Amino acid sequence: MTNTSIHLAFRPVGLPDGTMWNLQQTPVPPCEDGQFCVRVHYVSIDPAMRGWINEGTTYIKGVEIGAVMRAFAAGEVIESRNAAFPVGRLVTGMFGVQQFAISDGNGVETAPAAHIEELPRAIAALGMPGMTAYWGLLDKGKPKEDETVLVSGAAGAVGSLVGQIAKLQGCRVIGIAGGKAKCAYLLHELGFDAAIDYKASDIAASLKELAPNGVDVYFDNVGGDTLDAALVNLARGARVVICGAISQYNNTLENGAPAPPQGPKNYMKIVTARGSLSGIIVFDYFDRATEFRAQMQEWIQAGKLHPKEHVVEGIEHFSEALLMLFRGENFGKLVLKV
Repeated sequence: MTNTSIHLAFRPVGLPDGTMWNLQQTPVPPCEDGQFCVRVHYVSIDPAMRGWINEGTTYIKGVEIGAVMRAFAAGEVIESRNAAFPVGRLVTGMFGVQQFAISDGNGVETAPAAHIEELPRAIAALGMPGMTAYWGLLDKGKPKEDETVLVSGAAGAVGSLVGQIAKLQGCRVIGIAGGKAKCAYLLHELGFDAAIDYKASDIAASLKELAPNGVDVYFDNVGGDTLDAALVNLARGARVVICGAISQYNNTLENGAPAPPQGPKNYMKIVTARGSLSGIIVFDYFDRATEFRAQMQEWIQAGKLHPKEHVVEGIEHFSEALLMLFRGENFGKLVLKV
């Protein structure tokens, strides 16, 4: 068999365009004792990928130049010399952007899916994005009934789930998204109480009107000016959960060099609100995956939670799919069908 894979050619400055990736075709090596081969069917496209291709180490080491691009993915075991992962088993893991992956089982899970067609959800609402939304809101944000929860990037993979989970906790939910179509999606399909179109509205002014008593929980996926607007409108005792800062990942200076991230100008509002600010990294919750997944599946099966996958077909379209995230073109979880 021949494996088609996407490799990092060089580190980007600004948007990661198509020139920085190499598509390679190489023979699939045979499995050694303890290994198995996965035919990858779906790859998760995530904002975190932009950080993974930077040099150095944050919470995870940057992808090496020339290496297969790191990615969560889902597929089927097609050859095995590992009794724990027999042929035919559907699995998820950090398999990378490629058609076939050889694994020893480290970090690999049986997918919460009965058929290949269900695999996108296994790396979406029932995978890393869902776990981030679930624990980020419930463990870090600690929402209480009748509180006001604000979510940025609300039509994306994590934000769309955060808002729905907050509604299930009895909260009033306001979403920030870009464009009329996304705001309508939040209101009419996901049941948000209000939506702010950041492309057409002043966020801070809109929040004063929509949340006159302030925001109790702010779940931030965007950073920058959006974070500043939320900080101005915090209620007493507010909890701010920092998940991402997609507005900052590709910033450059006039000379083309990477720009340092814009920190919050209004951070002293945390003090006056007697609030807290914390970060969420999903890797910290992998040992609680069973608990999370059982609750999410219960909500989905009961029709209380409505996850959405946005599927792009073809491994050769990986670069364009990644750019869709930064152009705000996806509704729900963006997945690449290999």
